[in-house]
Amino acid sequence: MKTSKIFCNNKQKKNGRSLEAEIKEILRIALTENQQPPTNIVTMLEKRFAHLGEFEIPESQREAIRPVPNFES
Repeated sequence: MKTSKIFCNNKQKKNGRSLEAEIKEILRIALTENQQPPTNIVTMLEKRFAHLGEFEIPESQREAIRPVPNFES
């Protein structure tokens, strides 16, 4: 803890920011440094099944929506 406080104080003096601003900057960099863009599931599935070629999945028949149950009776 003491070492990190000394590190922050040295960076604070060097960059001319408050200790809080310096810590916010360090956290911002740490949290965004190696972030990969979010995985798009559609793209992932397309890549996974690309070897099968183009095809259409037929629509399946759906059942009617059930009535909402009444729990008061």
